[in-house]
Amino acid sequence: MLNFLLPQNGSLSKLMIENGVYDFKSAIAYVHQLPYGRTSDRSAYRLIIPEQKGTCSTKHAFLKQLAVESQQETVQLFIGIYQMNESNTKGVGTILKQHQLEYIPEAHTYLKINGKVLDVTRASTNTTSFQNCILAEEEILPHQIATHKVDVHQNFLKQWISEKQISYSFEEIWKIREECIAALSASLPH
Repeated sequence: MLNFLLPQNGSLSKLMIENGVYDFKSAIAYVHQLPYGRTSDRSAYRLIIPEQKGTCSTKHAFLKQLAVESQQETVQLFIGIYQMNESNTKGVGTILKQHQLEYIPEAHTYLKINGKVLDVTRASTNTTSFQNCILAEEEILPHQIATHKVDVHQNFLKQWISEKQISYSFEEIWKIREECIAALSASLPH
């Protein structure tokens, strides 16, 4: 696992150092233990520290920016669209079954370090990794976690509905997806 000391002069590094975290490996552990939850501003990834919670987007964007401050270019931030189902995302199966869907394409944000996926938000209880179900992925920058991620996800869903001749409208699929996210959130520790 890549590790390096955090610089004294970076704004995110200073936040970490104030919390007794001095290197990247310890920062990963610190961010990993934060409860899952949306911050008050989904694009302001630095809020994961004062608000003590984060999503896949905010947690991974924070770590990516921490690596940028440390001039570590081998840490990359990605959006992946994967086939979300019960086997790789515990808690969504009941909702999908109610709507007779095998899966819904879901956007997930994660890191790659030297080409290896690092995900600080996934539970280890899943029987299948989301990595085995990726339909598309794109490298992004931390500031792209809000609007750009939603645009990529929604455009993918619209194309998927059309290509797979899904019997639901985009609005209906988005509502079902939100039900899945609510069920997933309810199953996670807070």
